[in-house]
Amino acid sequence: MDFFPVYLKLTDASCLVVGGGKIAERKIDLLRRAGARVTVVSPTLIPALRIAKNEGQISHQAMLFSADALEGHSLVIAATNQENINRRVALAAKQRNIPVNVVDRPDLCSFIIPSIVDRSPVIIAISTGGASPILARLLKSRLETLIPATYGRLAALDWPGLSEQTCKRDLAMHVTVESSGKTFCKGQRPNLCLPAENPKPTNFF
Repeated sequence: MDFFPVYLKLTDASCLVVGGGKIAERKIDLLRRAGARVTVVSPTLIPALRIAKNEGQISHQAMLFSADALEGHSLVIAATNQENINRRVALAAKQRNIPVNVVDRPDLCSFIIPSIVDRSPVIIAISTGGASPILARLLKSRLETLIPATYGRLAALDWPGLSEQTCKRDLAMHVTVESSGKTFCKGQRPNLCLPAENPKPTNFF
């Protein structure tokens, strides 16, 4: 195992993204969805990022990268199309023991960003360690068809006190009824009423 899988809590954490293009935009979106405060270092921004800046969603330092820009940040992503800048970001971050990701360069990374199936609070991460991004995307697409959005709502319900057998039975019932296109409602717990979203039966147990 080349990388240790781990989930980071970034709520209100200060994160730096170097780059102001489309690739940077995708990484910024992921960080913001995780609750991070994002600063972008780039001489220019694409229109979508300029809008985000004007709306106060991100901070922007209109300059070329320098190591001083890392000060105060707990995580860094290099997302430029310039190899020398990406290398400088990776080296400077590692010297300061700041986790760094360089897009499409796992050899320069201290962490990598997986393909993600988001059924919050259920989060599934898929990675090939950078060996085959295409395979990771295919696996993501497959899992997205197998795991409906309602599973996130199921996970958010109040399960404490139930045995593993009861939880498995309830989830299996959800899948069975979901496949029939009806509504799942478990006995005396009306908060377990969920609309069916996936017409295909799925066997997880």
